[in-house]
Amino acid sequence: MEINYEGLILGAGAFLCIGMFHPLVIKAEYYFGVKSWWGFLFIGLAAAIGSLFVSNIYVSIFLGIFAFSAFWGIGEVFKQRDRVRKGWFPANPKRKDDYK
Repeated sequence: MEINYEGLILGAGAFLCIGMFHPLVIKAEYYFGVKSWWGFLFIGLAAAIGSLFVSNIYVSIFLGIFAFSAFWGIGEVFKQRDRVRKGWFPANPKRKDDYK
């Protein structure tokens, strides 16, 4: 019987990717507001394009996971603004007008 570790490794990579983007979304919205969605878009596109041209299948899969985690971050930035408006997260005092 052969044991395959690839699924666990890629699952751990997906878990770390999602875990990394959660605080990134919070910080991006705090410091840059919802206009930070452009950064998530560019990062996602770069990772998606990179996943098409990498020859190693595992790196390609991880880049795809990374790309779609970045795309997920786009929607979360706007949801984060709503969470800040509700008082669930601290608002950046330098951008008070963004939360009205």
